[in-house]
Amino acid sequence: MQIFNPATGEVIQEVDVDDESSIREKVQRAHEAQSAWAARTMSDRASVISDLRGIIVERTDELALTLTREVGKPLAQAKGELRALLARIDFFLEATPAELEPEEVFRGDGVVERITHEPLGVVTNVSAWNYPYFVGGNVFLPALLTGNAVLYKPSEIATLTGQKIERALRDAGLPDGVFTAVVGDGDVGARLVQQRTHGVFFTGSNATGKKIAAAVAPRMLALQLELGGKDPAYVCDDVDVSRAAQSVADGAFFNNGQGCCAVERIYVHERIWDEFVAAFVETVRGFELGDPENAATYLGPLARREAQLEVLEQQVADARRLGGKVLLGGQRVQRPGFFFEPTVIVDVDHEMSLMRDETFGPLIGLMPVASDDVALERMADTAYGLTASVYSVRQDRAERILGDLPVGSAYWNCCDRVSPRLPWSGRGASGVGCTLSTYGIEAFLSPKAWHLREP
Repeated sequence: MQIFNPATGEVIQEVDVDDESSIREKVQRAHEAQSAWAARTMSDRASVISDLRGIIVERTDELALTLTREVGKPLAQAKGELRALLARIDFFLEATPAELEPEEVFRGDGVVERITHEPLGVVTNVSAWNYPYFVGGNVFLPALLTGNAVLYKPSEIATLTGQKIERALRDAGLPDGVFTAVVGDGDVGARLVQQRTHGVFFTGSNATGKKIAAAVAPRMLALQLELGGKDPAYVCDDVDVSRAAQSVADGAFFNNGQGCCAVERIYVHERIWDEFVAAFVETVRGFELGDPENAATYLGPLARREAQLEVLEQQVADARRLGGKVLLGGQRVQRPGFFFEPTVIVDVDHEMSLMRDETFGPLIGLMPVASDDVALERMADTAYGLTASVYSVRQDRAERILGDLPVGSAYWNCCDRVSPRLPWSGRGASGVGCTLSTYGIEAFLSPKAWHLREP
């Protein structure tokens, strides 16, 4: 399989991919290794993950450059992802031991009732390319700490990063077979999902998530699907317009808009519409687009290359056909690689694919609204339910709107933010189950009920 640099279109490396035989061999090794890994003390397992943390610190420059060259993420943002991963490692190291402690819930009449927590066993992790250290770490860190073995299928777009993760874990002292990268495209991922494991954890598109759910349903496996979003932001009429515009623009265009929780729809109270749009366009116009290895670059190339360029072009064309007005951008950049201009469109409505379908790129639509109630109605008009944000000086105003929205994460005066202490989950088309927080640790454990009666 060829690995491309999306900033240049050039092949940077070729890698061997797994076939049916090698996948079965890796699955067998994982089953053989898991029980011994689970039998080790929590302290032993934590020591390995602690050493992994040190290796990430030591190799940040190397790991970030690999991520930039295969995914196109600006180097400064790649380094930021790795630095932020350290906080997630620290959280899981601190929080996991308590989740493994037995719980005595009743004692009386000669009976003791107790709950213990056992690892699922061998889990499949089909991960994503846009934040491979974040979304991968959300799964494999708590999975490993709780005694599971992990079969890690990196996106084909982030294959080299997946191999770097595997190497770092081995160098940290993880036993052979406990974490294994399975390399290849979507067909390889589909074969892996069919293998005998105890759980499947997937991050990616809604369409692929549905296929995985159908594939594992007859086997009654643990299943977690972190899928897409069409995340809205509403800017009330009482905000500092300049500050709100800068925050929402960053939420829409950071990582080139290639994030499941990136802002993809913006609603603005009509009283501040003109002022906000002007400030928003000025902010976006200042985003530096170019070589992702340049420290000043804010917008790099599209990781999914030609396929995603076509999606963006189709959404722009559809918006124009239905009356949308392009204030900025609107087309691919004429240079080597796969770049699209940061694009802002107004005069939009919910008939346009731009306001309905996931964009995953540097393209955003803005719509004026007459009231909070109208904003709430527009924000709720989606099959997705990942995140939503409201900008206002009043917390009660924001919480009233956000409280009525079926989303997994609600933001007041911020957006596109993830914390290891809070559960990351979606409603509706955005998925099932959750990662992060103590809930994300419990996802890798099976509770066992003990009824103990004295003789």
